[in-house]
Parts: sequence; structure tokens; C-alpha cells
Amino acid sequence: MYAIVEIQGQQFKAEAGKFLYVHYLGDVKEGDTVEFDRVLLLDADGDVKIGAPTVEGAKVVCEVQTPLVKGEKVIIFKKKRRKGYRRKNGHRQCFSKITIKEVVA
Repeated sequence: MYAIVEIQGQQFKAEAGKFLYVHYLGDVKEGDTVEFDRVLLLDADGDVKIGAPTVEGAKVVCEVQTPLVKGEKVIIFKKKRRKGYRRKNGHRQCFSKITIKEVVA
């Protein structure tokens, strides 16, 4: 059984026992239980339910493993040739690591 769930504007495939890296969930602590009810598609062993826009009564129950994980560093470099203009900037996106406990239909 799996579900396509929307978490903070992004869609993820959620299966029980798997883990996901989602955008940073603000005020959660390690070990907290989080529920997401924006289930867009639900597949229960070949029985597919597609929501319009969401599936009624379906939700995904997750446990927070690590509330703050930093992603890889991305370098932003801007340059205009022959003008002496160079800017170097870096960015690391913040994520939360969650484990899918169960998909409730």
C-alpha cells in the first residue's frame, strides 16, 4: 500500500517503513508524530483511489527522526565580464527527516 501525499507544496510517494526528507517542519521535535491529510492518490494492492482533489478520510502518519538536516551546499556565482563584477554566495537548504509509520485509508 502506498499513497501520493502533498507535504508543504511538494508531492511524495509514502510507503510504510520508508523515510523521506521534506522541507523543514518548523516546531517539531525528535520522536513527534505528524499526520498529513492531503492524500492525492491511494493504492491498496491494485485498488487505486484518486482524489478530487484529495481522498476523503485518508491520511499518512509519520514520526520525526531528525527535525533539522542541512542539505548539500549550492554555490551561486555571478559575473559580468570585463566589468570587475563578481559575487559568490552559498546556500544550504534545511530539511526534516521523517519515517512513514502507516498509511491510513
